[in-house]
Amino acid sequence: MNRDAFLKLVDEALASIPRRFRDAMTNIAIVVEDEPTDEQLADAGIEPPDTLLGLYEGIPLTERQWAHGNTLPDKITLFQGPIEDVSEDEDDMVVAIGETLIHEIGHYFGLSEEEIEAIEEQYWRGDFVDEDDAVE
Repeated sequence: MNRDAFLKLVDEALASIPRRFRDAMTNIAIVVEDEPTDEQLADAGIEPPDTLLGLYEGIPLTERQWAHGNTLPDKITLFQGPIEDVSEDEDDMVVAIGETLIHEIGHYFGLSEEEIEAIEEQYWRGDFVDEDDAVE
């Protein structure tokens, strides 16, 4: 898939995240790279053939000090190659992108792995809808 088509799927997945979370995200960049670097894999403790679908780099909101400011944005990187590799079709890719975004945004908010997994489960069951996002 070319990068423009993948970015459209990222936009679609990002729009599906509840508005209250999207609105609370500030000074964060979401970027797409082809593959994780060897250094990123090593820093995450991942050895081939395992890989990363996404990576959060920054200081979680829960760990910021009062003087935190005038800093570069935190960054969520989505890795297109690995996401494509785990996806059977375009619909599956949207799900993989959405799950990866939810997971990495959870790290931005300082949530534990257990809390993130619970949110992912609620979200994909449809139990996690904002009133602002509801269609009437």
